Amino acid sequence: MSDARDGDGGEDGDTDARVSVVVRHADGETTLRVRRGRILRDVLREHGLSPYTRLTERANCGGRGLCATCGVRLRVGPDPHHWHDRLAARFGYPRLSCQVRVEEAMVVELDEEKHVWGRRESK
Repeated sequence: MSDARDGDGGEDGDTDARVSVVVRHADGETTLRVRRGRILRDVLREHGLSPYTRLTERANCGGRGLCATCGVRLRVGPDPHHWHDRLAARFGYPRLSCQVRVEEAMVVELDEEKHVWGRRESK
């Protein structure tokens, strides 16, 4: 199932300030048009595409980059810059969606078989 949604409720109408975020999930793929500068975690949650598991939806750090429960796979997107990103790249863990700012087009994959702190990338 593929679906396209406005990533911010369409309040400002400035399409130049929006970028495409493709989210791959268990039900298929959803394309969002997101205003630049938004935090990926917040955008995903607003559209019912939570990066959390049932447990971590309530037990998380609220987007502070401390608990590592909002991990997603960025297949296309910004270069890593958060301290956790270096560990994620080194050990094959997901990136923290709470620390990713949407500034460019990206492809995000939700980890459907997530363990509380993510699993390593299959090689």
